[in-house]
Amino acid sequence: MVSDVEIIKDLDKQGRLVLPKEWREKYAKRGKVILKVENDTIVIKPYKLADLTEFFDKIEVDIKSDLSDWKSVRRELLEVR
Repeated sequence: MVSDVEIIKDLDKQGRLVLPKEWREKYAKRGKVILKVENDTIVIKPYKLADLTEFFDKIEVDIKSDLSDWKSVRRELLEVR
């Protein structure tokens, strides 16, 4: 794993920066990265899709509707209280 590597890169006339091919292949497979400014440092991180399955079965609500009647469950959840 490449870490703590510093290289000097030139920006093109439009201000674009080209990441080295090895970095793109390893860290930006989807063609997207996250740019973040921390004080005087620009941080480039790999973009990863969120794993939504970690949120499955994690909601708790206090409802009175019968769960077999999804219309009334939905209505009760959307009700303004």
